[in-house]
Amino acid sequence: MPVRGVNVKIQDLTHRYSARSPLTFEKVNLEARHGEALAIIGRSGCGKSTLLHIMAGLLRPTSGSVMLDNVLVEKPSPRWVMMFQAPHLFPWMRVSQNVGIGLHFAGWDDTKKRDRVAEAIDLVHLQEFAANNVQDLSGGQQQRVALARSLVMEPELLLLDEPFSALDAFTRAALQHDVRSITKRLGFNLVIVTHDIDEAVLMADRALIMAGTPGKIYDELEIDLPNPRERQDPAVQAMRARLMEAFNKAAGAPPPGAADGNDSEAKLKEDGSPQRWAASANLSVGIEPKVK
Repeated sequence: MPVRGVNVKIQDLTHRYSARSPLTFEKVNLEARHGEALAIIGRSGCGKSTLLHIMAGLLRPTSGSVMLDNVLVEKPSPRWVMMFQAPHLFPWMRVSQNVGIGLHFAGWDDTKKRDRVAEAIDLVHLQEFAANNVQDLSGGQQQRVALARSLVMEPELLLLDEPFSALDAFTRAALQHDVRSITKRLGFNLVIVTHDIDEAVLMADRALIMAGTPGKIYDELEIDLPNPRERQDPAVQAMRARLMEAFNKAAGAPPPGAADGNDSEAKLKEDGSPQRWAASANLSVGIEPKVK
């Protein structure tokens, strides 16, 4: 499954939901190299999810642009695929059917589609469940199906909007490890929005800290750690402390030690901004909805 990354360039990106709404964020600029994994963290209301939705082509910015290899992002595409907190699977379909839905709508030949679907299911370790109905799977297994459905499209960019937040700790840790491993093996870009400091350290090559209203990127931290990354590793814990300190500084929180670090992390909840068009599972495979 040959996949390559993409150069991501965001220039002066500004967004507000309506003319009377306050700015969600203002003049956000960032660039990511081919194959880089980015984590975006920040307090509630800074616009993290909104930024991700614009990168996916699900929302239009008020001004500014998102360019992927000099292609302007204006709508969903199989080249850039998004996973949401909920897997948005078709409950009446089998695992293999859910994984291959994007290829079906793209008009793939049945033989080629079957081979590609099998390869994607193998990547997420669900071979023995390929014929199962997705309603019979656990929450973690359903998120693996959603991941396989994204990977089957051979995207250049995978966007994750807190996809593991509702899972138990063991399942979440396994998926964090597997997604980073797959990302590096296949070479595509990853952007994850998360409220989990540990998740950012375990999955990203660089963490971006958003803060303020309207939101801006106040700081960034290179996460130069070897793979695989283990939560209990002293180097991971040291990087976690650095990232928490940078977050507290950007957010104007008390310095480390002045308050419980867990309390700071509890405030790192997503902004809850509307996921426009997200009700359709087709969006997670880059299928543009038809407007009548």
